[in-house]
Amino acid sequence: MGLGPAVVSSGPNKGRPKRVGFTASGTRAAHGTLAADTAVLPFGSVVQIPGYGYGRVEDRGGAIKGKCLDLWFPSHAEAMQWGRKRMNVRVWLP
Repeated sequence: MGLGPAVVSSGPNKGRPKRVGFTASGTRAAHGTLAADTAVLPFGSVVQIPGYGYGRVEDRGGAIKGKCLDLWFPSHAEAMQWGRKRMNVRVWLP
């Protein structure tokens, strides 16, 4: 038996279906979409990532804490190929 469609867990849209492929800021996820701890990097922050390019913080995640970023890739295989890295990035705050 399946769990059913994903729903919003809190806030004014609690219980409504989640919009798959859209970020917490309301944009559609695509190359350059980043998720971050918004207490560290607020929505709209631009980040230059060596080997990836430029991205903008448009999303957040419960497992993303502190100075970590989650980069969007079109497939799981590409994300796995990139892997987990420690590197210096350039940041422009909004």
